[in-house]
Amino acid sequence: MAERLAFIPPMSPKLIAQPPGGDGWIHEVKLDGYRAQVVINGRDDVRVFTKSGADWTKTLAGIAAAARELEVESAIIDGEAIVPNAAGLPDFHAMQSAVHRDPYAAILGAFDIMHLNGHDLRDIGCKARREMLFGIIKPGSAIQFSEALPGDAKSIFYLIQQAGLEGMVSKRVDSKYRSGQSSNWVKSKIWKRRPAPHR
Repeated sequence: MAERLAFIPPMSPKLIAQPPGGDGWIHEVKLDGYRAQVVINGRDDVRVFTKSGADWTKTLAGIAAAARELEVESAIIDGEAIVPNAAGLPDFHAMQSAVHRDPYAAILGAFDIMHLNGHDLRDIGCKARREMLFGIIKPGSAIQFSEALPGDAKSIFYLIQQAGLEGMVSKRVDSKYRSGQSSNWVKSKIWKRRPAPHR
């Protein structure tokens, strides 16, 4: 009988001032919500955890329901629970409200997978893991794939800034999944400048 999967402390990006240049990185929008981990041990045993390991299965019931529809025997999926606004962009205030009022409002921006159908994937490179994750996601579900953005880091960062988003996360394509903070994953934030006071 396969070992029952349990929560794994997540891998965290290190904050840096500027996104990394050069090849060998994938870049994603930094989703503004709550980090969430979905642990699937068969369709009847699906749980959703916060980054500290608190069980939020009831709080994020819509994500748990979507996980039950995935055609997998077992899996651990890493992502960010968000509530999109009318433009489809993450709305953190709406997410905070949904935590208390609507367990079906949030969707999961899934960006990594640590286990799949009895296989521990953490020693496989990030890009390959993400390809496996993409392969199990269903269109129109409350679990959606967090796409990597094409182009060089500087241009992507500029576009993210123009869109009014929080920042970006850059990951080494060959990075293994290791719990805790790592410089193989880095985040660059958009610092919103306050307008200068009128004189």
